[in-house]
Amino acid sequence: MLDGADLQRYKRQILYEGFGEEAQRRLKQSRVVVAGVGGLGCPASMYLACAGVGHITLIDHETVELSNLNRQVLHWEQDIGEKKVTSAFRKLTGLNPSIEVKTLELEITDANARNLVGEADVVIDALDNFETRSVLNRACVSEGIPLVHGGVWGFNGEVTTIIPGQTPCLACIYPREPREMKPVPVFGASPGLIGIIQATEALKLVARVGRPLAGRMLYVNQANMDFAFRELVRNPDCRVCGHVEEIT
Repeated sequence: MLDGADLQRYKRQILYEGFGEEAQRRLKQSRVVVAGVGGLGCPASMYLACAGVGHITLIDHETVELSNLNRQVLHWEQDIGEKKVTSAFRKLTGLNPSIEVKTLELEITDANARNLVGEADVVIDALDNFETRSVLNRACVSEGIPLVHGGVWGFNGEVTTIIPGQTPCLACIYPREPREMKPVPVFGASPGLIGIIQATEALKLVARVGRPLAGRMLYVNQANMDFAFRELVRNPDCRVCGHVEEIT
């Protein structure tokens, strides 16, 4: 149930036609996993917290470094040397003390991924390497949990929402793992925008409003301020989701 503080805090989004108190209750009862608390995960988790997602789980095993601070907005200079999940927990609970934030200081692997996402309503892929993204994709497909994928490079970014049994999964989109540059060049505003879009996708899914980026990839080039969409096609022989029964 929503209390008086909830009605006041979330008043502006409750006012939105087609949203209302019922959608806000869904947010309060929802569980979202944010995999990675870096350039994408910081803005995504901030806006999930602001919107009133009741249970947010943060997963990251890394420590805050000075080179993170041009884009990872939950981490500040005094947090250098601290675990990212600890730094993020302190900021998010200060931002909205009425929500539950759980932190998991670990690396996502094939051995633990299904357990990590099993109770989630939505998972946000805010990772920075394709190997772990693939692990997360397999776990979400196996558990039937929507996955909001986001990625950035320089001024460029991409977002899509993967719904098992309905849309292509990450392995359909990238049948071979792309070659990755390390470290990835990135301007801070790029993951900021992409992470906020990922949060918006997750909020729409759990609140059951709007049209998600299901079966579509959004490409953003902030250097030229170009936005483009590509329709995605599911591979019936996909090694990950090809066995998943199609849901219509």
